[in-house]
Amino acid sequence: MVVTAQLPAPRDEIEEAGAAGAGSRGTGLWLRPFVVTLAVACYGMTHPLLGRDELVTWDMVNRGTGEILATLGNVDAVHGAYYLLMHLWVGIFGDSVISLRIPTVFSAAGAAAMVSLIGNRLFGYRAGISAGILFALVPAVSRYGQEARSYALVVFAVALATFLLLRVLDEPRRPGRWAAYALALAGVGLLHLIALSVVLAHVWPLVSAARRDRSLWWKTALALSAVAGCVAPVVLLGRSQVGRQLYWVPEPDAWALPSMLGEVFASGLCAGALVALALLARSPRRSALLLCGTWALVPPVLVWIASHGQVSYFRPVYVLFTLPAWALLAGAGLAAACRSRGAAVVVLAAVAVLGLPDQRQMRQPFEHNAPVPLDYAAAADVVSQGHQPGDAVVYDRTDTWKLDSGVRYYLPRDLRMRDVFLEKSATAIDDLYAVECPAPELCLKDDERRVWLLTEGSGFPLDALGPAQSSALRSRYTVTSSRSVTGMTVSLLVRDDK
Repeated sequence: MVVTAQLPAPRDEIEEAGAAGAGSRGTGLWLRPFVVTLAVACYGMTHPLLGRDELVTWDMVNRGTGEILATLGNVDAVHGAYYLLMHLWVGIFGDSVISLRIPTVFSAAGAAAMVSLIGNRLFGYRAGISAGILFALVPAVSRYGQEARSYALVVFAVALATFLLLRVLDEPRRPGRWAAYALALAGVGLLHLIALSVVLAHVWPLVSAARRDRSLWWKTALALSAVAGCVAPVVLLGRSQVGRQLYWVPEPDAWALPSMLGEVFASGLCAGALVALALLARSPRRSALLLCGTWALVPPVLVWIASHGQVSYFRPVYVLFTLPAWALLAGAGLAAACRSRGAAVVVLAAVAVLGLPDQRQMRQPFEHNAPVPLDYAAAADVVSQGHQPGDAVVYDRTDTWKLDSGVRYYLPRDLRMRDVFLEKSATAIDDLYAVECPAPELCLKDDERRVWLLTEGSGFPLDALGPAQSSALRSRYTVTSSRSVTGMTVSLLVRDDK
């Protein structure tokens, strides 16, 4: 990959890129990568159980709009736009696993289409379509395209904003194009603030074009000011909540940055293949290489640097939006190295084979809960088969994140049990965490003869609870049966009639 700080005359480059786009071969340019990504991401999409973060999505989107907004004032404001969008979606299509995940599947497919369109404008048709298909083959695209979280939508929004930037520079005198670009960029920030760092890559073509047309200085300033105004409330709320939400993320060491790439791709082999192809990228339009190179490299470095303060932001999924840039460079490298269609197909097939083991891994039942697998569905099945009217339930909330939501999701919707030690639900207090009864002994009821106990791990079930809850249950109930499922134990406690 050749990167130089010297920018050529931008208007000539943009006109040439526009001509390449006008000569594209119909809808096949974007439709083929779209369909390939859709097929790959749809395959096995229901195999993994809902993960902890997906259960947060399910919890949030099933609240009322007012309740969601109230909760965002306390926690998770940075994901608020996604929750509100999914709230509308679930209100229409329900909250099945497919319904929760299909928006991200289409987001991943849409991102692949955008990658092809961008690649065509920057590097030509063969590079564009190759980039779109390479993007589809990255295991992380399937992993996060099958997760009910915002990350695939963020990738699409970043790719869309970049494509709209190129359209702005095609005809910078059209205000509608500036408005579309600013709107897309605001969407990026509302979905994930860190992804706004893509603006640093957009600076190259904007500054380069402004040297020819000075009106672009104030137009760019106006567009970015509008974006800043839109995302400012999220920035302020996010800053006040970040310590609570990311306290658990460790500060990265020196090795974390280079090793992050394999995690972003969800495949070390696939990452190596695309980086090798990216190093072969060539273009007479050097600003195209600067745009993609900055997009790929700068955001992870900034996140690494920022993570050495009071809070660490160093999670590979936060820079997933750099994948399109790597795919674009790899597509350009593939087009430069393989002059024939047959050779290019062989390379694409090789990349697919390299990613196959990780593609399989992405579809394992507990992949979305790795590295601590919890079989919510099996636990719910045990309870639903043995349930009797009047049964109550106790969930292990000691050190377990969303065990209660996971089991409730897979229980039949008409099977309702009193949560014995629950004082206030998370919804009732506009939060993600419930409040439990401070005096467990007083929360027991004499008319509840049977209590289901769901705990993490495989030890004696009552030992998994806090001392007060464990003592209260021991004083009145006896464990009559326990069944282990992956990562959990389901026990039935029956009241002593002595």
